[in-house]
Amino acid sequence: MKNLVTVLFCLFITTLQAKIPLPEHPRPDFERADWQNLNGDWAFEFDKEDLGLKENWAKGTKSFSKTIKVPFPWGAPLSGVQDEADIAWYKREINVPTAWASRRTFLTIGASDWETTVFLDGNEVGKFQGGYVPFSFELTKYLKYGQNQALIIRVDDKRRDFALYGKQGYGNARGIWQTVYLEARGQNYISSFRFEPDIDKQKVKVVVHLAEPNKTGKNLPLKLIIKTDNQPIEVSQQMANNASSVSFEVAIPNARLWSLENPYLYETSITLGSDEQIKTYFGMRKISVVNLPHTDYPYIALNNKPIYLQLTLDQSYHPDGYYTFPSDQFMKEEILRTKQIGLNGIRTHIKIDIPRKLYWADKLGVLVMADLPNFWGEPNAEARAESEKTLPLMIERDFNHPAIFSWIIFNETWGLRTNVQENGKEVHKYLPETQKWVVSMVEKAKKLDPTRLVEDNSICCGAGHTVTDINSWHEYLPGWEWENYLSNLVKNTYEGSLHHFEVGYKQGRQPNINSECGNVWGYEGSTGDVDWSWDYHRMINTFRKYPKVAGWLYTEHHDVINEWNGYWRYDRSNKFTGLEEMVEGMSLKDLHSLIYLSTGNEISKTVKPNERVRVPLYLSSMTDRSDLGDKLTLQVKMYGYDAIGQKKTWGTRTETLPYKPYINQEVESLLLTMPNEKAVVTLALTLQDQAGNDLHHNVMNFIVEASTPQEINLLNGKKAQLVSVEAKDFSQAKWSAKQWNVMEGAKVNGTGSGYFEYRFKLPSNDFGNATFIAELGAKQLFVKDIDQEKIKDDNYMLGARVAPDKNPNSYPMTDETLFPSLVSVSVNGIFAQQVELPDDPADHRGVLSWHYQPKVRKLNEAGSYGYKVAINVPKEALDLARKTGELVIRLTAENGLSGGIAVYGDRFGRYAINPCVILY
Repeated sequence: MKNLVTVLFCLFITTLQAKIPLPEHPRPDFERADWQNLNGDWAFEFDKEDLGLKENWAKGTKSFSKTIKVPFPWGAPLSGVQDEADIAWYKREINVPTAWASRRTFLTIGASDWETTVFLDGNEVGKFQGGYVPFSFELTKYLKYGQNQALIIRVDDKRRDFALYGKQGYGNARGIWQTVYLEARGQNYISSFRFEPDIDKQKVKVVVHLAEPNKTGKNLPLKLIIKTDNQPIEVSQQMANNASSVSFEVAIPNARLWSLENPYLYETSITLGSDEQIKTYFGMRKISVVNLPHTDYPYIALNNKPIYLQLTLDQSYHPDGYYTFPSDQFMKEEILRTKQIGLNGIRTHIKIDIPRKLYWADKLGVLVMADLPNFWGEPNAEARAESEKTLPLMIERDFNHPAIFSWIIFNETWGLRTNVQENGKEVHKYLPETQKWVVSMVEKAKKLDPTRLVEDNSICCGAGHTVTDINSWHEYLPGWEWENYLSNLVKNTYEGSLHHFEVGYKQGRQPNINSECGNVWGYEGSTGDVDWSWDYHRMINTFRKYPKVAGWLYTEHHDVINEWNGYWRYDRSNKFTGLEEMVEGMSLKDLHSLIYLSTGNEISKTVKPNERVRVPLYLSSMTDRSDLGDKLTLQVKMYGYDAIGQKKTWGTRTETLPYKPYINQEVESLLLTMPNEKAVVTLALTLQDQAGNDLHHNVMNFIVEASTPQEINLLNGKKAQLVSVEAKDFSQAKWSAKQWNVMEGAKVNGTGSGYFEYRFKLPSNDFGNATFIAELGAKQLFVKDIDQEKIKDDNYMLGARVAPDKNPNSYPMTDETLFPSLVSVSVNGIFAQQVELPDDPADHRGVLSWHYQPKVRKLNEAGSYGYKVAINVPKEALDLARKTGELVIRLTAENGLSGGIAVYGDRFGRYAINPCVILY
């Protein structure tokens, strides 16, 4: 009968879990069989005046007026409630099954911010202060098994300068934000355990801790079962009487290592006595530092092999759940997204991430840098105590995740500066005594976890390292500045160098890595929403020239409220780089290839017609692949667009490049002859193995500057006369919203409904046909174009919000949301054709818009481009033109779609064309 009750209860729980958010066990690395998920609808009440304790709301007699969806933080859309106060109460009934009566029952909350007090039937069972780590309270002595009981939780989330707030300004983690659950534990239960793998000796050290010393008067049997591909490994140990822990080693012969390519996990069960069993897992892997082969450059190593780190900053936010993701599948997809574009790791930024997301990093093979969240006040005693309390709890919770390779204690010295008086002025300084405390935190972390690397401070903004395992640094630059920066960096970083270190500290043999980079803060006032792919390409090309830098970390994985430079939008919809249109087979993943062919920092170059051009090549192999032989094949193709946007190919050829594992050096340059005409030329590079399999693609562009010809050869072999005007030389324009020019008329914009009119003086009437050609795009009216006021100096980290297109530098990157415009073209007053312009895009295809940007820290509609439009002139319009000697072409944006027209000239957009008419 007892078994039947248990089965029915499990069926009931399974049915219930299907209706609640995040029904999965929140800790695959620490899972007891008997547990009950309490996520879902709870009664809820704000306590704006902090009267709940005085009025004894814990008794359960007060009726709560709202319903909240746990575990989403209040204020997050998925919670169902607005953010109205700093204190709130939760209430629901629980019913603990009688089958649990022989054991101890605990309530566990994965995370709740900040002070959480739990009551059962009016009895206070515990209080916890902290916002990121799990805590449990025992309910056993208050339980009435099989009966409904009132569980009430009070959370006080007042802002405290010493609390580890992190970047909650992007969306506050108010109250409970991780799964709440009940679980049955043994009378003597395990509080923590760790697996310390030693791949060199083919063994793992296991340490198991009890919550309380064993007071049974006898040894308790402890059994470990580790699944393998063959027979499971079974180990029997004893938890001695009066002991609170046991440590032992287990041989793992022929161990399958956890790696990025094969993230193998050893599923394990731990049984203590007759009533305590836990499911978990571990990975056999090693984190260390080794030299990059053929060099003396220290690299972070996985399983004794150097890893070229290609990471992204993961703010780990969701627009509807804030700190909490809507589903386990979403968390899995976050990790898959990272892998699918060729990255090998994430840095979960200023947030101790949700365990199930870390599980998917373990399961799918993505490395993780784990941050301790920061406080925003000064480093006083309260703030230090909060960090000192949370650090060991973070390490204890996440020790068994093989994906985590480093702990970052502080970020950009946030919270580490103190206001002091100097010469009658108040200054904000990183004091020597604070630095000593930071060193003590590093030492504490290394003592708690000697198996991983520990970073004192992910440095930026004038502060340096003290004692650290990683010589990391942050830098945000326009793409063109990376060459000088990295050249100087590698000269200044060496053993004994003071560069990047505080006074009294110096560089040792640490790997040198970038731990935040990109263009977002590289421009005055940040970029806003902009095509990041161009500067990104220049940056990555440059990093691959300097193998002394052992990796980089791009900001960031996805957009957040004030940074729109993510690989994905905030809602995880796609952005488009346009690379796939530039080189057949190319994608963003090519910029993360372990075998990489760089043309250097310059990815577009002004050249003359027929010029002989040298293109430098740098071959970077960050892999030990030895199956490729000693040579690679390089397929070279030159193609592009002439002065009327005709696509042409100017040559293809094959080159041979030397190869060996971990080669990182300049190889023989390419010599190219440019076309003898005005054009935008794309150099498409495809690196192949000897069997013809593509290994890597890259691209470079050349702008052949020449006068627009008066006569041009058409692709059909015919000759045509060409009459053109500059984009800015329209004869008339009228727009309902706004009209303006960009970069002295290189591009002209009209928004709303309206028209541009161009007049073309004809050289003769000796022609039979005419075609109007132009590069046109839809034109959205952005906030920055309505209000030129610059973004105020708001503190984004604490929640300031602005429109992504308010920034003067912004021009939103191409994504899944289109902004079409319907354009009617008339010639000499006669309707010719209606054209739909699909979008107002900006990405890598806007070669000219990037190439001609001045080298200042401001952007002018960078990366924007349009679509080549070719309109045949009606016969009636030609007849009029023969009489008047001109073609008058009007481009009218209709009211039916979003509206607006952008007209691109030959120094902006994608094609080197001005609005023109060809006569033939």
